[in-house]
Amino acid sequence: MRTVFISISEFIGHLHPALVHLPIGILLVSCLFLILSRKDKSQSWQKAIQITLGLGMISAIFTCITGYILSQSGDYEEGLVNNHQWFGISVAIVSVLIYYFGKNKQFQQWRISPAFILLTLIMVTGHLGGSLTHGSNYLTKPFENLSVGDSVYKRKPIANIQDAFVYGDIIKPLFEEKCYSCHGPNKQKGKLRLDQQDMMMKGGKDGVVILPDKSAESELVKRIQLPLEDEHHMSPKEKHQLTEKEKMLIRWWIDQGAEFSKKVKDITTPENIKPALLALQNNVPEKHDPEDIPVQPVERADEISITKIRNLGALVIPVSQNSNYLEASFILATGLRDNDLSGLLSLRNQLVWLRLSSTPITDSSLAFIGQCNNLIRLQLDHTNISDRGMENLKSLKQLRVLNLVGTHITSAGLLLLKELKNLHSIYLYQTNIEKKDWALLKRNFPKTMLDSGGYSIPFLKEDTVIVKPPPIQR
Repeated sequence: MRTVFISISEFIGHLHPALVHLPIGILLVSCLFLILSRKDKSQSWQKAIQITLGLGMISAIFTCITGYILSQSGDYEEGLVNNHQWFGISVAIVSVLIYYFGKNKQFQQWRISPAFILLTLIMVTGHLGGSLTHGSNYLTKPFENLSVGDSVYKRKPIANIQDAFVYGDIIKPLFEEKCYSCHGPNKQKGKLRLDQQDMMMKGGKDGVVILPDKSAESELVKRIQLPLEDEHHMSPKEKHQLTEKEKMLIRWWIDQGAEFSKKVKDITTPENIKPALLALQNNVPEKHDPEDIPVQPVERADEISITKIRNLGALVIPVSQNSNYLEASFILATGLRDNDLSGLLSLRNQLVWLRLSSTPITDSSLAFIGQCNNLIRLQLDHTNISDRGMENLKSLKQLRVLNLVGTHITSAGLLLLKELKNLHSIYLYQTNIEKKDWALLKRNFPKTMLDSGGYSIPFLKEDTVIVKPPPIQR
């Protein structure tokens, strides 16, 4: 019997979101009638006002009852619920007062002021209810989006994925975007809270939802993998859904112990996770010129050679669908040494994009890179290379894009590449190139865009350099 009573109570409580708009609409009409009746005191107006007020009053009282029952579920933040509850009760009380003022002719003239009070209470109560359902910033979110562009949600850019915290920089933003509306500071559906680490690991009313090292047995993972139509699927089908890559990252984090303080470089990174992590570092997909992919066909690379490179921790994937040309990224490779890059020679015909950003390589590695004659894009930023290694890159006749940001390169080293006629872009921010050398470099690279780090550098005939800061984005 107790179970039946609880089920009936929950059903009545769940009626609240459906009924809450009824008194709002009716009472708003009542207030409009009251305001319009100031100039027209006819009996027909008074009847219309009393009918709408009566209906609004009754529906407001019943909505308060269902709201109170729903608040007992414990799924909502207590402080916000209390504020919403008392403002809702105030709406019901004021509507009752206005209704009984109308029944007595001597008090009818006093109904206008309470009507404006009722309007204010309805707006505040509605805002608090919306905050409970959609988050405290739901009303201002459209204006926040104006400052970040068209996307509804912007993750913090990750400069170096290896140094990123697995939970803080990767998993927490997923929960914040897709889960906090139901399991955050304002609402805790099923008494589960995912915005606090201790509460997350404690679980909800059905028990623990995250089992470290056991993603397949974790209730959280089971729920996010349920069919969209299933009532227990997370997130609810009307809300933003986790992508397959995001689900994969959550499973990976749990299987690696669900740690809150470890970085990507501190835990094992399976091959299938690397593309998802690399996409987070890029944040915005790179736009490649059509010429960055060769037109002439090439034979398929040897799988054993690819496996050897992948065993170093590198990501090796085709540059496009149905292409034998390859991209290799060593961003996630830990403990990389110069001699390890000798394995690239077995892929020299297929390798066209190579990314070694933020790796510990030195000039010695460029001896191997220089033999990969089909390279078109080469990213050596934030490495320990210097002018001494530039001599090895003179053989890269197909090279179009070269990233040397954060290296020890000077103008003398860069001039060694002046015969590379296909060079379209060279990125040189935070290098040892001096300001006085820019005019010389421009003369020797007349068709190449030399990027000094966000500044527009026009070169005049008098070799005068004008440096203009980029426009301030508001």
